[in-house]
Amino acid sequence: MTRSPNAERHVDKGRLPVKPVKGAPAVILVEPQLAENLGTTARAMRNCALTDLRLVDPKVDWLSEKALAAASGGEGVLEHAKCFDSVGEAIADLEVVYAATARRREMVKPLFTAKGAAADMQPQAQSGRVLGVLFGRERHGLTNDEIALCDAIIEIPMNPAHSSLNLAQSVLLVGYEWFQIAAYTGPDKTMVFNRTRPADKGMLIDLFEHLERELIACGFLRHEDISQQMVINIRNMLQRAELTEQEVRTFHGIIKELRYGRRPDRPVRQSGALAPEPVKPLKDRKKNLKRAD
Repeated sequence: MTRSPNAERHVDKGRLPVKPVKGAPAVILVEPQLAENLGTTARAMRNCALTDLRLVDPKVDWLSEKALAAASGGEGVLEHAKCFDSVGEAIADLEVVYAATARRREMVKPLFTAKGAAADMQPQAQSGRVLGVLFGRERHGLTNDEIALCDAIIEIPMNPAHSSLNLAQSVLLVGYEWFQIAAYTGPDKTMVFNRTRPADKGMLIDLFEHLERELIACGFLRHEDISQQMVINIRNMLQRAELTEQEVRTFHGIIKELRYGRRPDRPVRQSGALAPEPVKPLKDRKKNLKRAD
């Protein structure tokens, strides 16, 4: 199927709304050693619409079979990755660089959480500044000299008893926070209705009246001194449920079945219809089954 050139590629019905993003920060990895880490990092980057991957003196082939297999949809990020001999070369064209590290090294620098860094990046990206986030080696992170080249530090607060994150996790957490600010346009909470809609007040009032008629008929609302307050309580309870149109229709059906159900002591559904046969006890039905065998 040929896609219309006028179609908006970012629109995906059934998913939360996002918009195309610009000014995404570059992701710089220093001396990555494991192909699987490169692959999963590329996958995390693709999840967050990050496309600029820079590798400083990688110790493994970033296009190896293991790396591509772990990328799982992020192969394009690996294929377009750029390789550099030093951190200085990798960040030469960047204007603002954040160092992702858990070690502050007693340096006087702004310290951000991932969420705080994302908020700091957004206005700078909108003004056209070129940004990047520097991630260290799997075993011992970044050196003091490398952190000194950066403008700020990103520290991800985690459980003090076990705060270690692998490379892809760190990239994903930073990328996710950036993407939420840069691309997500929806609310923090929404209601999914699928193929139905919220019931309007007219439908709810019809339901209230139907239910109340049957509650009066069965004797539940037989005490006049408290029945009015009970009706109000029932209405408030159903209002809080935020019923959909389909749920209201289902509720009407339940009420009808409770009145015109299959029990022998219920009235017949319509004039001329035969009353249903009494349901036999379970032990009698088991006896009949044994005889049939």
